[in-house]
Amino acid sequence: MSTPKPGIRTPELEVKTLEGDTWRLSNQKPKNFSMIVAYRGLHCPVCKTYLRDLDRNADEFKKRGVETIVVSTDSKERAAQTKEDWGIKNVNVGYGMSIDKAREWGLYISSGRGKTSLGIEEPAQFSEPGLFLVQPDCTLYASSVASMPFARPHFKEVLSAVDFIVEKNYPARGEA
Repeated sequence: MSTPKPGIRTPELEVKTLEGDTWRLSNQKPKNFSMIVAYRGLHCPVCKTYLRDLDRNADEFKKRGVETIVVSTDSKERAAQTKEDWGIKNVNVGYGMSIDKAREWGLYISSGRGKTSLGIEEPAQFSEPGLFLVQPDCTLYASSVASMPFARPHFKEVLSAVDFIVEKNYPARGEA
């Protein structure tokens, strides 16, 4: 497993969305960034809190020229239940990312271990969380990848970082 490096073109990402279309990273034309938020899936109580926070901040990201999608290895049915049960209204929800694609993006993969505190069975395999800021030319600007559901970037901090990056024309770091 190797996470894509800043300043280097990312792997392509193509997922179906609950809006009924196919989202392709290479087709995105954000003013500043495409933000891809990989979440563990319907079974994850930490993801529920995290995605609700992102949903509340979706307009702030749009104001800053950041187009956002959340993706998981969940099926269409589980993704639809996620959107409905968690009240996700403002964020594009993608589903069906393959385990191989998750690995290509440097995400950790876990094996299911039964039901979570939400009472939902974990899939046989699923990706752990990650957040990627991708520049309009599909090169990676920044990433944060975790091996478990905890210690993710807070969206208010990401918003502040985007403000700083744009204002100062701050370069991508971690490329060496």
